[in-house]
Amino acid sequence: MAPYPLPPPSPPQQQLPPASSSKPRRPPPHRSHGGYKNGTVSVDSGAPHDARGLRALIKALAAEHGEAAPAVHAHAAKLGLDRRRAVRDGLVELYLARGELASARALVDGFPAGRDVVSCTAMVTGHARHGFLDEAVVLFFAMADDRCVVHRRPSPPPRRSRRARQIGDLALGREAHRRVAERKVAMDVVAWNALVDMRMPVKKNVVSWNTMMSAFARAGELEEALALFQEMQAAAVRPDDATFVAALGACAQLGALDTGRWLHAYMGRMGHSADGVVGNALLDMYAKCGAVDQATEVFDGMARRDVYTYTSMILGLAMHGRGEDALSLFAGMQRAGVTPNEVTLLGVLTACCHAGLVEEGLQQLNAMPEPRIEHYGCVVDMLGRAGRLDKAEELIAAMPVHSDALIWSSLLAACRAHGDVERAERVMRRRVADADAGDYVLMSNTYASNGRHGEAVKVRGQMRRNEIDKVPGCSLIEIDGVVHEFKAIPANSIR
Repeated sequence: MAPYPLPPPSPPQQQLPPASSSKPRRPPPHRSHGGYKNGTVSVDSGAPHDARGLRALIKALAAEHGEAAPAVHAHAAKLGLDRRRAVRDGLVELYLARGELASARALVDGFPAGRDVVSCTAMVTGHARHGFLDEAVVLFFAMADDRCVVHRRPSPPPRRSRRARQIGDLALGREAHRRVAERKVAMDVVAWNALVDMRMPVKKNVVSWNTMMSAFARAGELEEALALFQEMQAAAVRPDDATFVAALGACAQLGALDTGRWLHAYMGRMGHSADGVVGNALLDMYAKCGAVDQATEVFDGMARRDVYTYTSMILGLAMHGRGEDALSLFAGMQRAGVTPNEVTLLGVLTACCHAGLVEEGLQQLNAMPEPRIEHYGCVVDMLGRAGRLDKAEELIAAMPVHSDALIWSSLLAACRAHGDVERAERVMRRRVADADAGDYVLMSNTYASNGRHGEAVKVRGQMRRNEIDKVPGCSLIEIDGVVHEFKAIPANSIR
């Protein structure tokens, strides 16, 4: 992930006094680590020999090590993996990072199957990301001329909304829109957002900025939403409540606690109170970032509390092991005459799950008029954590709604935790047609933890035969005001 931006310092009359806080004036950057150390990555004999691992390595290299493209390409070609679409598109990105447009084009054009929509999109994406804007436009129009099927999102989310404006040709942007409309391509919220940004006047008001920020946040483009907040400040546009709601929501999903604290202080300086919708957004941000005590302070200071206020606080307490506090707050919510919604009840069940309050959780489920699949899933997880696997399986069989993949995965994880191999095998037989990578990994780990390593290897082999790839894991951590993302890539690709 690219670094998310830092809001610039406020004008002098709006700046926080230096002694008022030791926190940075700007939200901290977001740094990504591909798993290599000291900037050295081996592509010799220790590099991955499978498509999944090689693709993960290429993805890690693309950000900072474009010079590795020839060596990685040679390694992939030697193994015959350069014909895999995911690997090929990753190599294209590496060449574009080096500025070698001809090599990237040759790689895409050199396969018998020709270009498909994914490869074309990767080409447009890569050219635009690395600043080759004119070439990206030419490629897009080539897609529209039947060389490729036009996809709804032909260029990458970050900075996508500024392509036509960066080139400075509104007519060109309109022509691109016309061709997409002719193909009757269903545009998603980010594509519409790009169109709005292209046509938007240069001088934007607070409503324009809020519309853009909210669209990016809803589409999951959180760094871009915060980038717009930075631009809004640079344009000297005064934020309103909706601005802070969008920015705090992005911080909550990123887990950017210091950024959220900065926004909280900035809100106070700008005269915005932590109440109503803004208070709910602030409380939700602190709760999701793990600062439960600060969330509690915001909750206690709110004069107006609605169902969303109580729900955010209950979920925050539940997710951080304070189940009894969450149940106590739920009781207070009922005494205050606030009617809970489905998410509130899910938070209550989550509290029972994390606190091990099994009987209380079953009572809450039985008291619900029409539990949804999410509520059943939470109770199955609760029973699995408590080791009551028979009861969990009985509940799944008695559910009035069709069980989904998450419920079966929860039961499978419980089998792995409690060493119930026979039950895990029974679950996998039910899931054989729809099993995903997570199910196979859980089954393999269940065998391995019980000393049945031969069966574990067979399960992994079945994954490869079925071409089921496990998405590499990643995690976020904030250290000294900087949010880092760590990605898991095969250990044998690191030297």
